[in-house]
Amino acid sequence: MILKTIKRLKLAELTLLSLAIPGLYSVVHAQGNTFTGTVERVWEDGFRLNTGERTLRVDSWDVCGDNTMSHLSANDRVNVSGEFSGLEFDADSITDNQETPVCTVSKPRE
Repeated sequence: MILKTIKRLKLAELTLLSLAIPGLYSVVHAQGNTFTGTVERVWEDGFRLNTGERTLRVDSWDVCGDNTMSHLSANDRVNVSGEFSGLEFDADSITDNQETPVCTVSKPRE
């Protein structure tokens, strides 16, 4: 009896998850894949962005290479455009509040 209850709960959980994911995708897609927020943490090829509504792990390698820490610091306000790849947001543009590019990389990703 307990196993049947667990199976029903798992099925209900999967059903709710399958309903939530397309809704989340629609919201992100409708926003044009651009987020504005505050940088919380920075590492060599990425950073964590807090938009006020959610926190994103941003892969900035295509824009900054391995030099993200030279261009961004915690508490910087930025605009990030790109697309989701798995659980990360791959940035193809990072600008400050004046729309000035924060960093650029000279060679394309291999």
